[in-house]
Amino acid sequence: MATYNFDKIINRKGTNCLKYDYAVERGKPADVLPLWVADMDFTVSEEITKSLHAAVDHGIYGYTQPKDAYYNAITNWMEKNHNWKTKREWIMKTPGVVFALGAAVKAFTKPGDAVLIQNPVYYPFTNIIRDNDRRVIDNTLVYEKRVTEGKSQYSIDYEDFERKIVQENIKLFILCNPHNPVGRVWNREELQYLGEICLHHHVIVVSDEIHNDFVYPGFEHTVFANVDPRFAEFTVTCTAPSKTFNLAGLQISNIFISNETLREAFQKEIDKTGYDEPNALGAVACEAAYRGGQEWLDQLRAYLLENLNFLRAYLQEKIPQIHLVEPEGTYLVWLDCSELGISGKELDQFIVEKAGLWLDGGAMFGPSGADFQRVNIACPRATLELALDKLKAAVDNLG
Repeated sequence: MATYNFDKIINRKGTNCLKYDYAVERGKPADVLPLWVADMDFTVSEEITKSLHAAVDHGIYGYTQPKDAYYNAITNWMEKNHNWKTKREWIMKTPGVVFALGAAVKAFTKPGDAVLIQNPVYYPFTNIIRDNDRRVIDNTLVYEKRVTEGKSQYSIDYEDFERKIVQENIKLFILCNPHNPVGRVWNREELQYLGEICLHHHVIVVSDEIHNDFVYPGFEHTVFANVDPRFAEFTVTCTAPSKTFNLAGLQISNIFISNETLREAFQKEIDKTGYDEPNALGAVACEAAYRGGQEWLDQLRAYLLENLNFLRAYLQEKIPQIHLVEPEGTYLVWLDCSELGISGKELDQFIVEKAGLWLDGGAMFGPSGADFQRVNIACPRATLELALDKLKAAVDNLG
């Protein structure tokens, strides 16, 4: 059994790393400490590295189409880890989930149509809808701050959800589960309720489940398409090894569509882009990850839980003005900064200029996120502690 050292600090600067090497280009100081974009500061599993070395040693990187071993690794992973029995013919490869969202928007709606999302949510949802000349309709999640219980919670306004579908003639809903950035892992009852509404009003659901392997103890990820056999008929399920196994730069995603009509429409939009064969090394890494990455992932999840516990305790003890929105999943943590008395761009400037940190400002996830910041805790403990020390010093100097 291999033991992975997630405390090891690896210098990523000078590697054309988006997270570390593009601060100045993004309008940040060169020495800012980045805990923003959703990739991890950890090396990948031995299984992935060995498989990539073998591919590199072969020395030829020609056009690639994965065969049975690739699909078996994916379907076995989904059944073992998510209790979801899938078929090879359902799987469609794309270079990323955002690419798939764009294909779905174009396949299932027309210019001028409305697409429903639930803010505060991963900002490319909004961008991909607007950039394709569709209208964004928001079923804003309900935030209930429960400081006395030591946690906060988001929920769905189902009445508003259905009302927006009817009023705006919604044909497509993009679901985020687990939810980025608020950390909810929607339970089966919640998903059933959403699904019944979508079924009744003939709404196609694109379910972004890229964070499905990061769920904290006491919670369980439920695949939306697997909640009810009827739901599978109108669902596009987006998955990728990129978040789970830190492979974002290798650009490979697996999109599950069991309905043949939807699958054909989706494929037609992919064909229009000219995309066909996947990244050769991405396919190698994906297969290796799902085939042999379980041990690494189990150790990683234990480490992330410790990081979360460290963050929670630090805020409670040293920065009580900032409240942790208790996550049920993902390694992206949503921080309620409303008690600082600043929000939006002013809050973003404070984080960068006074704390020397590069986080994701909450307003980019929608207007309801203006009082929040998103922090990536998938980093060595020492990095997280340094970031929190910098944040504490800045808050202490607020007055």
